[in-house]
Amino acid sequence: MILLLFITTMAIALLAQWHVKRIYHRYSRVPAMAGYTGAEVAREILSAAGIGDVSIHEHEELLGDHYDPPRKRLVLSSANYHGTSLAAIGVSAHECGHAIQHKQAYAPLHLRMAAIGITSFASQIVLWLPLVGIMTGILAMHVGLLLMAVAWGIIMAFNLITLPVEFDASRRAKLLLGQMGFVESTEEREGVTRVLNAAGWTYVAAFITSLAYFLWHLLPLLTGRDRD
Repeated sequence: MILLLFITTMAIALLAQWHVKRIYHRYSRVPAMAGYTGAEVAREILSAAGIGDVSIHEHEELLGDHYDPPRKRLVLSSANYHGTSLAAIGVSAHECGHAIQHKQAYAPLHLRMAAIGITSFASQIVLWLPLVGIMTGILAMHVGLLLMAVAWGIIMAFNLITLPVEFDASRRAKLLLGQMGFVESTEEREGVTRVLNAAGWTYVAAFITSLAYFLWHLLPLLTGRDRD
């Protein structure tokens, strides 16, 4: 059963990653008619939102784009920083959505920021506890299951909080790109929507995976039965 769980969750994660890469590469070859680069779009959106303390940076990791709230840095991959494609401006606008969330004190974003430390600790538990338990045998089965259930529960809660943060940023991105004239046709709006929706599925996959492992460790404690 644990092998089936691992294969299933791994397949879900890989399928989500494959889908987002396929959609991204497709629309990274479709130039936006407005002709703005991702960096230019980000600057315009931040300026229109009255955000002057967020810096925009370029890095080389493909699809490693992110907004760093503590340092107020918006980081774009080189392809999106310089690119004028629908994918580039969509991703850039999405990261600007996070900066706007930060400025407006969007509750799920701040909750996720507060949970990063404990979630990182929980990730270390689920990584090392099974190995330590197998190698040393110092933990009773029910104690190990309880610790793993709590750790996976924390990770699951973090992934659940992430969903509204990411989908709200994408909603803001689509709205801003249309309002500010960065996308000018139905086809362009559809392309940006597909890029952002595909990216959202990676977060859904992460939540499903953490939920499955949480239930896997919790149910034996609730039913009092050993796992097969």
